[in-house]
Amino acid sequence: MTTVFAVTGIIFYLAAAYLLMGKIVNQQSPNKKLAIILSLVGAAAHIGYLSQAIVIAPGQNMSITNVLSLVSWLITASMLISASVMPNIILLPVVFGFSALTIAAAVFVPVTHIMHIQMQPGLVIHITLSLFAYGTLVIAFLYALQMSFITHKLKQKGASLLNSPLPPLMLVEGMLFKLLLVGTFLLVLSLISGFVFLDNMFSTMYAHKTLLSLIALVVYVFLLTGQRIWGWRGKQVIVLTVVGLLLLTLAYFGSRFVREVLL
Repeated sequence: MTTVFAVTGIIFYLAAAYLLMGKIVNQQSPNKKLAIILSLVGAAAHIGYLSQAIVIAPGQNMSITNVLSLVSWLITASMLISASVMPNIILLPVVFGFSALTIAAAVFVPVTHIMHIQMQPGLVIHITLSLFAYGTLVIAFLYALQMSFITHKLKQKGASLLNSPLPPLMLVEGMLFKLLLVGTFLLVLSLISGFVFLDNMFSTMYAHKTLLSLIALVVYVFLLTGQRIWGWRGKQVIVLTVVGLLLLTLAYFGSRFVREVLL
């Protein structure tokens, strides 16, 4: 049944991404509603797969591929919810394609990292906050890319976005800063929960994660401060958003990728 869920999720995600890519290129392509329905089926199959891949006896398999797939599902769910109020059609194919890729990685790269988080409520809080912080900041990164793309289009001579599926630049920019604010707040909470519930955040096992996460937090706080005080927009915001996410990705997945996949 696990394989059925995985294959179903991949197929429906890719089908939805294909339809939306066609709509971006050709306005007469199949409508967004059909693509959203397909993606909802894909998301349902995705969480069905994760529930069986992660929850095993005894404990939970929180391998790097399963965690990455879980993050991608959280991002997909958030983007689908926001799709009803925020035009984000250009981002959805990327999100769906990434989710399909993480399912495939979880299936074809069979790594294991067994934990017993049900015995450590504090660890559950820390992991949950970390996942939501990372997921929110990944979505912020996607909106930063979209903002960069729209800005590039606007600078082209003769370019017109009146009949384009792209949302207004100011709307995207406003959403980006809201996501950065929420993501940074969640990152602060996740770090505080780590210091409260984990034995030693600067032990050999956690030191690099803690240090990189703290540096990423400084980058995000600096970014938000610059936007608030000096009115930063455009290139500075995009670059710092990318730098912050790269630091967090290294913190969350860097050493685990080497230990679980390469070694």
